[in-house]
Amino acid sequence: MIRLTEEMSSLINRARDDGYPCIVATAATDGTPNCGYIGTVLTVGDDTLIYRDRTGRNPLDHIEENPKVIVLFRNTGQDAGWKFRCTATVHRDGKVFEEMTDRLIQSGLVNERYLQDSVGAIVVLRIDQVLTLFGELLQQREPGLQW
Repeated sequence: MIRLTEEMSSLINRARDDGYPCIVATAATDGTPNCGYIGTVLTVGDDTLIYRDRTGRNPLDHIEENPKVIVLFRNTGQDAGWKFRCTATVHRDGKVFEEMTDRLIQSGLVNERYLQDSVGAIVVLRIDQVLTLFGELLQQREPGLQW
C-alpha cells in the first residue's frame, strides 16, 4: 500500500516555490529516454501525483507508449528526497482533466493565463513504489511488484 507521508506531500506540493522542482523521466518503447523538470507536480490523496504538461509533445508520446514513469524529488535545503515509480495516464480533456486542472489552479501552480497560453494535458501518476534516493524500497502498492 502506498501512503505518502505529510513530509512528502508538503515538500512536493511546494517544490517549485522552494526552488526544487521534480524531475520526471520517461522512456519510449524503443528505449529512448527523456526527462525534464516539472514545476506543476501536485499530490492528490495518499498515492497519486499529477502535473500539467503544456508541450503536448515528446514526453507525452513516451508516456502514451510506455506508461512507466519515474519522478525524482530532492530538496537539498531540507535534506529530503525520494524516487517515485509510477504508472501514468494522460488526459487531454474530460472529467479527470477538468477536476485535476481545477486542483492545480486552486494550488496556485497554474493560472488561467498559463492554461490559455498552452496546449496541454494532465498526467495522472499512480504511485507504484516509493524509494529512497539510493534505491531502498520504502513502500509499494502490492507485494512483489516487479519494476
